[in-house]
Amino acid sequence: MKFAIFGNTYQARKSSHAETLFKLLKKQGAEIYVCREFHNFLNSDLKLNVKADGLFDGNEFDADMVISIGGDGTFLKAASRVGNKGIPILGINTGRLGFLADVSPEEMETTFEEILNGNYTVEERSVLQLVCDDKRLQGSPFALNEIAVLKRDSSSMITIHTSINGKYLTTYQADGLIIATPTGSTAYSLSVGGPIMVPHSNTVAITPVAPHSLNVRPIVICDDWEITLDVESRSHNFLVAIDGSSETCKETTRLTIRRADYSIKVVKRFNHVFFDTLRSKMMWGADTRG
Repeated sequence: MKFAIFGNTYQARKSSHAETLFKLLKKQGAEIYVCREFHNFLNSDLKLNVKADGLFDGNEFDADMVISIGGDGTFLKAASRVGNKGIPILGINTGRLGFLADVSPEEMETTFEEILNGNYTVEERSVLQLVCDDKRLQGSPFALNEIAVLKRDSSSMITIHTSINGKYLTTYQADGLIIATPTGSTAYSLSVGGPIMVPHSNTVAITPVAPHSLNVRPIVICDDWEITLDVESRSHNFLVAIDGSSETCKETTRLTIRRADYSIKVVKRFNHVFFDTLRSKMMWGADTRG
């Protein structure tokens, strides 16, 4: 099998398991291609002697499977590079337990044996696409987790006129608005009171950030519906964050958010169940009273 590997290039401890990963893959007779930035980090910063069959830049790669080693943030970056290639992604988590990267370093050997025997599943995760006339946002308009519209300065709220399929929904006065996929429902959206949505539920959550009115609540809609946002701001601009990567936008820019025409394929072990990860990550049932 041919693997393309992405990794965390900021925290050394999150990439220290990479050496084990490369040895395991070589033992299995796999072809290894590595993101050049990650390869340089491993060799220069961590002083690891990592040998690869080839290096690649950006999204100029092809493989049977992509491996992301780091956390969910590293997985999101890998997913943005994979884009519509249709290559399944395996997430190896080297930090705290993740929803996307949910294979621990201790499970790597068993996991690769299972993969080479075809003993795994692939989940399709929906992706959001932002359509607007801002050239900076057109460069990378796809989100696996969420698209967020946020106030730019620290003082005043923004006003977000929201329509669904051309029909007026409401006007939010808030610090921002998060449009999240089921995958992103356990990320930023959850931290501001958004609902948890199970993967494959074909839904999108619209969750306000610190709304002016306490009557305003998150709403879940079908993911094949189109959301239109017109934003007003006292400073005449606002932020648009696509999976955490933000750009400043002028208030005259109309934003249209819809489901992308491709999905991201996530590799899962047969024994990894979403509800198990949810219970563990959210510490449901744990007695924290001490």
